[in-house]
Amino acid sequence: MLSIRPSNPQRCIPNLLPARINHNGPINDAERYWKPETDDKGKRHSYFRGRHLHGTALPLPNNYTGAILRVTDQQLPQSQTQPQQPPADEDDEDAETEESIPVEVNIAEQVGEFDQVIVWGHGGEVDGSGDAFIRGMSEWVGFAESMHIDEEEKDKGTKPGGNTV
Repeated sequence: MLSIRPSNPQRCIPNLLPARINHNGPINDAERYWKPETDDKGKRHSYFRGRHLHGTALPLPNNYTGAILRVTDQQLPQSQTQPQQPPADEDDEDAETEESIPVEVNIAEQVGEFDQVIVWGHGGEVDGSGDAFIRGMSEWVGFAESMHIDEEEKDKGTKPGGNTV
């Protein structure tokens, strides 16, 4: 489980590329490798490894904020850790007799935040109905909202607010 530590996150726009990059560290001269541009029609274009890519903006819903997290090795002290696994059901014969099991909670620092993602594709803009990432995001948001809606909000027809992706 993670506990998000508030910080001064930088605004950013994540880019989902149709490529596998076997590197996970900083790049000294990022503009040399990645320089997206917007043409006079408002279309996003870039070249990566000699391939022409077209970008499609995928905005997050109004009540959501995307977060870039850096997971640390630090753990939240047990006294501040509230979630614990509930005791086993009385009808469960295989359950152990422990009252509760403490949950380890690592601390994650929020280093960035965003309100949209750019999805890049080859040969044209990415089709929302055919792209697994775009479909997954819209389905996940709908699923998350249906799980976290209160009965009162459900009756009123309002949506929950302040969610983080």
